[in-house]
Amino acid sequence: MKFDLHTHHYRCGHADGDIRDYIEAAIKEGLSVIGISDHMPHLFSPLDHPAPSITMSRLELGAYIDEVLQLKKEYAGKIDVLLGIESDYFIDHERPYREAIERYPFDYVIGSVHVSSGKSIFDRNRWAGIPAEQMIEAKKEYYRLIEASARSGMFQILGHIDAMKGYYPAFVDIPADDAIDSALRTIGESGLAIEVNTSGGTKLCGGWYPSDAVLERALHYGVSISFGSDAHKPSRVGEDFDAVANKLRDIGFKEWIYVKERKPVPVPL
Repeated sequence: MKFDLHTHHYRCGHADGDIRDYIEAAIKEGLSVIGISDHMPHLFSPLDHPAPSITMSRLELGAYIDEVLQLKKEYAGKIDVLLGIESDYFIDHERPYREAIERYPFDYVIGSVHVSSGKSIFDRNRWAGIPAEQMIEAKKEYYRLIEASARSGMFQILGHIDAMKGYYPAFVDIPADDAIDSALRTIGESGLAIEVNTSGGTKLCGGWYPSDAVLERALHYGVSISFGSDAHKPSRVGEDFDAVANKLRDIGFKEWIYVKERKPVPVPL
């Protein structure tokens, strides 16, 4: 069976189409499960919508949830529509996110680190002129945040865990194996999954998140794997699903998972 747990829509301000468009695209692609996981509002801010090109507004969160739940009912028997959300992880602002996650009936929450050392992980200029020692520390800090997100207990899936390479492909060559291993060990011990996120293919790095080397280490640490296209337009729903499955089999994985009602559902590879 095919599934995709990472999709966005117009509310986040940088995606095309509405939720129904993504569900219809999933049916067309032969998916059995489609997860809707738009960006959680920036709940730490006193403003309703401090980042209109990054997340939905706080006032839209309830409407988003109601719409997904209504479509879940409408499409029952055709495709399993899951209510998810992608939540930023800010180590100094866990409380408002934890409260929102506990308040609503999400099937799953994807925890993603998008900001590290005070800068976007996708900032194309953050590496310019930085000495090698600072690059190493920046990479280690990124993985320390990912490990902290795993310890937080708020998430079932961690999103795109090497996405810092998106606009800086040389990120993969920065030595930080100890920090990566520590994060993966904690993720495995916490019973969480990481996603294979195929949106990396749309960035300068030209490949999925995470790299094969990280997936091999994830297998060693007993980390579960999920799948997400991170589609920001309906045409990308389910993108590269079969190719990812083949890669995971080659690495040695026997199954991957989707998450429903906060519980992993295994799918044989």
